[in-house]
Amino acid sequence: MKPIWIVDDDQSIRFVLEKALLRESLPTRSFTSPREVMAALSLASEDTGPQVLVSDIRMPGGSGLDLLEQVKKKYPGLPVIIMTAYSDLDSAVSAFQGGAFEYLPKPFDLPKAVELIRRAVEESQREEVTEERMADAPEMLGQASAMQDVFRAIGRLSQSNVTVMITGESGSGKELVARALHKHSPRAHGPFVAINTAAIPKDLLESELFGHERGAFTGAQTMRRGRFEQADGGTLFLDEIGDMPFDLQTRLLRVLSDGHFYRVGGHGAVKTNVRVIAATHQNLEQRVKDGAFREDLFHRLNVIRLRLPALRERREDIAMLTRHFLQQSAAQLGVEPKRISDAALGWLGHFSFPGNVRQLENICHWLTVMAPAQVIEPKDLPPEVGVAAGSLAAPTAMVPEGLYMALAATPVIALPSEPQQFARPVAAVPQLSGDSWEVGLEADATALLASERHDVWDELTRRFESRLILAALAATRGRRIEAAHKLGIGRNTITRKIQELGLE
Repeated sequence: MKPIWIVDDDQSIRFVLEKALLRESLPTRSFTSPREVMAALSLASEDTGPQVLVSDIRMPGGSGLDLLEQVKKKYPGLPVIIMTAYSDLDSAVSAFQGGAFEYLPKPFDLPKAVELIRRAVEESQREEVTEERMADAPEMLGQASAMQDVFRAIGRLSQSNVTVMITGESGSGKELVARALHKHSPRAHGPFVAINTAAIPKDLLESELFGHERGAFTGAQTMRRGRFEQADGGTLFLDEIGDMPFDLQTRLLRVLSDGHFYRVGGHGAVKTNVRVIAATHQNLEQRVKDGAFREDLFHRLNVIRLRLPALRERREDIAMLTRHFLQQSAAQLGVEPKRISDAALGWLGHFSFPGNVRQLENICHWLTVMAPAQVIEPKDLPPEVGVAAGSLAAPTAMVPEGLYMALAATPVIALPSEPQQFARPVAAVPQLSGDSWEVGLEADATALLASERHDVWDELTRRFESRLILAALAATRGRRIEAAHKLGIGRNTITRKIQELGLE
């Protein structure tokens, strides 16, 4: 293990820290001035440099803040702890702005100082692993088995021109998958053109897709090429295809059939060679049944279907994605990357993320700007994660999503005894005293485990989710979208759960 470097002109401070860290089996190396440290750094390699740097602010040989600035240039991920007297709190603020890990006020409590240094060591080791992973960060990140299935599918489709339908909740990364499919296809040399059909007004969408001739409508001063022409020889990504107006679906079907279309106001057919990748968060089969989506177009688009998992279905990726987005946000803003504690990652790991990966990315942007210290703790997380309002300790083990939500929710809601009772909302009742329902859960788990069953997790999760959904439906008089909103899940998720749990 690399040593902890201690910089202080006070010999007694150095001696006390050296002895305390030695008892913790933490090697040290001491210096009396910043000048000595910079000389040692110029000779140090990646293997012989410091694990953590602990430095005083005011020393005869220079300023600890200047040393912090110079060290960060060579070792941007190195945790630096600044020691300061209480009268130097303004300097402590400057230390944080310069990227210090933490500051240690003098006179300090020795056990707390050792604990802080050990925490910095752990962060340094974690940062080293993170930097290795980030060095070759791929275009898409994911170690969960569900994402590995997506990566394999992209690989199999890499040499194909087949039409692909990407499904998944909003914010799950559908456009990233579309770009990856294009990048690894024979059309990679051609353009990648994306259009969100739900974001463009109906009256303009036809012109956006197919272009228009001069004078085709008021304001059409010149001929304009549409997205199909712009994507010729490449890939056209049609996002939120389920929201496309019904009359335009007919024109899209024609293009997919023979590659020909007409510009708005035009009389000559235009030929295009485009691979179409479509995406939606909606249930297109249901849209077809409702008469809102053409069945023949659905079958034309649905040649290969690729489903992206929601972030809550790949929780093991949250830590890696969080660190990646924190690095990315810092690079965009030109600041020192924030680090995140295991406790804060524990809270994020149990958040439902209704906005999926996009929401996590936005949270990391928020933390980069708003978190007061270099290390993000649970109290620094934004309000929607629920730490500030919650009274529970940070979770340490993975539990069913619905179960964790219930632990943090008050008041307790009386659950309906029969699935069919959606006629009236269920009234809130006083919160149960103690841990009575947890005791019942534990008793059920113990009984099932004693029976040598191997599906205890699935069985108890199914029961809990069933009751939770039934209660939400009862409270909203059977309105699924409103129930999903109250539960903090997507409307597609509640529909799928109702089907899977047999609650229809």
